[in-house]
Amino acid sequence: MSLHPTLQPYADAWTHSVEAISELVQPLVEGEWNRRTPCPGWSVRDVVSHVIGMDCEALGDPRPIHSLPRDLFHVTNEHQRYMEMQVDVRRHHTAPEMTSELEYTVIRRNRQLRNESRDPGTKVRGPLGAEQTLEESMRYRAFDIWVHEQDLRAALGRPGNLDSPGAHVARDYLLDALPGVVAEKTDAPRSSAIVFDVHGPVEFLRTIRVDIQGRGTLETAPALGPAAALTLDWETYVRLACGRVAPEAVADRVKTEGEPDLTAAILRNFTVTQ
Repeated sequence: MSLHPTLQPYADAWTHSVEAISELVQPLVEGEWNRRTPCPGWSVRDVVSHVIGMDCEALGDPRPIHSLPRDLFHVTNEHQRYMEMQVDVRRHHTAPEMTSELEYTVIRRNRQLRNESRDPGTKVRGPLGAEQTLEESMRYRAFDIWVHEQDLRAALGRPGNLDSPGAHVARDYLLDALPGVVAEKTDAPRSSAIVFDVHGPVEFLRTIRVDIQGRGTLETAPALGPAAALTLDWETYVRLACGRVAPEAVADRVKTEGEPDLTAAILRNFTVTQ
């Protein structure tokens, strides 16, 4: 195996999720491809189109030349327009066309990963032409595809893999964003601590400490007398952090303690994906 050891967990997580997605959609009849998913504006077909499109870009394929319709209400910024291109271009593809393109893309991507010998710090092209490291790119692909696997499972009534390799990549990815949520988006009090207690298939207890300058840091040590504490299950944490559900819709699944305005602000700004 030529893949750098740092990158192997991301390759494994991607493989696990993409195989699960392939298994989920293979038997679907035409109508099931149109089912709505929790991903705003996207059907089952759209989510699979996104998975195919992003892996085609990772393979270096040229982006489609395509004009988006003007009435896509869920597309509100340039990043979303960029992502929507690979989706809209496949909106009229049939079920056999979708599954065969997915299968072919997975074969090509697996071959690429088997032969990947570049250093994790190698610069590669990311969305909207942004430059990122190979490690950042592979980490995000592992995170993104697991989240979309969960979108498909929700749409098709096939829950599972909440503790898969991709789930653990997602945990770390979302936790890295948590200091920004608490310290920057919600303007938590200086010299305070906010505790997150998450239970379920993936469990963790983390503290965000906000220093006197208003900067947030992630710590594993519990805090005594925190300004706020939130207790929730892993699936709800993911759905909130990925913008799949409004805080009001899962209020019965989130226990909050401390200053009500602060906990409400945290939940209101919890989404970290675009």
